[in-house]
Amino acid sequence: MGERFQVEVGPVAHGGHCVARVETGRTVEDREGRPVPERRVVFVRHALPGEQVVVEITEGTDGDRFWRGDAVEVLAASADRVSPPCPYAGPGRCGGCDFQHGALPAQRELKAAVVTEQLARLAGIDLEVTVEAVPGDEDGLRWRTRQAYAELPDGVPGRGMRKHRSHEVIPVEECLLATRDARAPVPGTRVETVTAAGRRHEFRVAADGFWQVHPGAPRTLVETVLDLLRPVAGESVLDLYAGVGLFAAFLADAVGESGRVVAVEGDPAASAYSRDNVPTASVTAGDVATVLASSYPGAVDLVVLDPPREGARRAVVEQVIGRLPRAVAYVACDPAALARDVAIFAEHGYRLERLRAFDLFPMTHHVECVALLTKTGSDLR
Repeated sequence: MGERFQVEVGPVAHGGHCVARVETGRTVEDREGRPVPERRVVFVRHALPGEQVVVEITEGTDGDRFWRGDAVEVLAASADRVSPPCPYAGPGRCGGCDFQHGALPAQRELKAAVVTEQLARLAGIDLEVTVEAVPGDEDGLRWRTRQAYAELPDGVPGRGMRKHRSHEVIPVEECLLATRDARAPVPGTRVETVTAAGRRHEFRVAADGFWQVHPGAPRTLVETVLDLLRPVAGESVLDLYAGVGLFAAFLADAVGESGRVVAVEGDPAASAYSRDNVPTASVTAGDVATVLASSYPGAVDLVVLDPPREGARRAVVEQVIGRLPRAVAYVACDPAALARDVAIFAEHGYRLERLRAFDLFPMTHHVECVALLTKTGSDLR
């Protein structure tokens, strides 16, 4: 830690950094026992591909496979480099943003490259990805409708934000990602209104519970899921990791009284809200894999998967496959988890037919994807 190296920055990697390699000044033996210069992979923040920078090591020891570092000096800048709009963005400062030093179009290209790489490496799929802008932010700022600040140490008044991968708090006046009326999560209930696909629904949700923070996210995701699945009257739908019923409500409209929507959610509080928000749905609170193993057997037409960051994983994916849906819409906040689960679907004859990616978290490395998986072969119902 603390050592500095001059490097040429390589491609972007999943997690908000780029890959570089440094010569440590030491030697190691190659496979034939000959001494060669030691080169170490470094994941570099606050850099862009192709730049020449001085990187300072922030995490790592001699025995680690890779180190982490910050670009503390730019020797040759990318054409996509810009001055961060926030004074707290940069090496050693707030860790909330990863890409403020890049122009917005370049940020989206970096995210698209990550999705493409994860699908290729983990699912064996070669797919060109475009990350789409979503209405509701101001040039990548002012999109967080809820914002919490950390307490400053020793009773110091004011607001704080944490450094990257650290509990250390730095004072800030405000976070520029927050909307001007952003609320802190507090106990209680709030009401969110979503208009999508020509329908309007109100959702009761715990004030400190999960809800998409980008103003344009609910409508964008609902309309994308409906467009990909094309539900029709009379069909049956499983909405898994259903939250407070965002997708279930609009799917219930689409399949009508002759159809059926089942919503399964692991958080009991969110599941209770979904019973009120979507009274026509069958709602169950519980671990999704456990619920599917014991309930709602038989074939279904459609499935929506909106799992947490770690993905749905094999136990859930194979329960879904066992119900022979004609189509699955997978809403993913982590491209690596999505790619791993897509690979499991492929083992059972489901292919990735379409994918859309959205910039719901500008200035950060996070990206939201919606994937359509369909059954291949003659056994499609």
